[in-house]
Order: sequence, then structure tokens, then C-alpha cells
Amino acid sequence: MKRGSTNFLKVVIFLIGITVLALCIFWLPWLADRMAKMNPELAFLQYPVLIGLYATAIPFFFALYQALKLLSYIDKNKAFSEVSVNALKYVKYCAITISILYVADIPFLILIADADDAPGLVAFPVIIIFASSVIAVFAAVLQKLLKEAIDIKSENDLTV
Repeated sequence: MKRGSTNFLKVVIFLIGITVLALCIFWLPWLADRMAKMNPELAFLQYPVLIGLYATAIPFFFALYQALKLLSYIDKNKAFSEVSVNALKYVKYCAITISILYVADIPFLILIADADDAPGLVAFPVIIIFASSVIAVFAAVLQKLLKEAIDIKSENDLTV
């Protein structure tokens, strides 16, 4: 893989991280405050939902960091190594963690959607759960394939 394409992917990952960080710092607190003012009967859910959303940001940023590490391993011609398998394993665990945390947030969002008469609000976490599950399965398949490729490579190195 050419170095330019990995640099492009690194820039994209960096931009995604900056965008999500800006949303977490500026948009989420504003939105939570606005929703609490619009629905005072559900104001007690403001902080549990915010904590749940911020808790999902931690594995998200860790997964982005692991993706950056994986791209740097590719640049260093260490794509077929155990450290790459570990990076994929951590991405898989982060995706599973995000799915679990969003499943835990659904009851709060159902209360908000019911009071606000906005059933589409529940669709957002379902989409995120589905996307995280797809990423987890994809990372698991890549991890297994990479592990098998490393095993084959080490067998070939021993026979020569």
C-alpha cells in the first residue's frame, strides 16, 4: 500500500476524531440543556444520558487511536505482525463496548421519545448499535484472517 493512501486515511481518522471531540465539548451539553428546558419533567435524565454518551466516546477515541496505530504498522511494513492483530482485537472490543453502552441508553431514550412524542429518537441508537456490531464483526474477521496469514508466513519461514 502506498504511503499516500495511509496518510489520507490518517487525516480522515484525525478529522473524524476532531469532529466528534467538538461535538462532545460543544453540541452535546447544549443539546442536553435545551432538552431539559423543553421537557422539565424529564430533566432528571439529562445527566444520565450525557454520561452514557460520554462513556461511549472513550472507546470510540481508543478505537480511532488503534486504527492510527494499525496504519503506522502498515507504513512500517509490520502489517503481518502480532501487534496488528492486537490493534484489530482492541477495535473489536471497542465496537462491542459501544454497542453495549448504547443498549444501556435505550431505556432513557424511550422515556424521552415517549414524552416528546418523537419515536424516531429511538432509531438513532439502534443505528449506532447496528454499525458498531458490523464494525466488531468486520474487525473479528480481519483479526482471524491476519492471524492465519501470520501463522502461514511463520510456517513458510520455518520450512525454508
